[in-house]
Amino acid sequence: MSDIEIRRYEASDLDRCRALWAELTQQHREIYDDPSIGGDDPGMEFDGHLDRVGPERVWLAVVGDDVVGLTSLIQQGEEAEVEPVVVSSEHRGRRVGQILVGYAIEEAKKLGVLCLGVKPAARNQDAISFFYDAGFKTLGHIHMFMWLGESTPDMWKKGPELFGKTFDY
Repeated sequence: MSDIEIRRYEASDLDRCRALWAELTQQHREIYDDPSIGGDDPGMEFDGHLDRVGPERVWLAVVGDDVVGLTSLIQQGEEAEVEPVVVSSEHRGRRVGQILVGYAIEEAKKLGVLCLGVKPAARNQDAISFFYDAGFKTLGHIHMFMWLGESTPDMWKKGPELFGKTFDY
């Protein structure tokens, strides 16, 4: 798919980016079997992300006139995170995500970033595999937490194992 253009976010892209954010949220709802993730209007969460990151660090994948993906770079000094990487369902498997991540990597290099990270959801095996194949093969930080809310017996899955310890995810 050589007709993919990467460009910076523009104010006129807001509705399409909200729709992509809602699509990402829906994926997380399905992965965790939790329809409450993201609230009643998950697309609106994009606005907060845009405020935190700034439009100069949000890039879109465009095919023709259609915004089909987005990514951004959250930078703190010599460290940065690629977050999120979203590709519309009808364009997945067409290298859009690879092109977006490649673009973010090149931008990070230009900014002098030395450590570039990603934080896929633990249950998102597709994303973990995608990022691994994109070159993210070093573990830096592991985010562990304890759930203090009400739980159901099937809320968490068993595995994976790390350093001889089995984790829920």
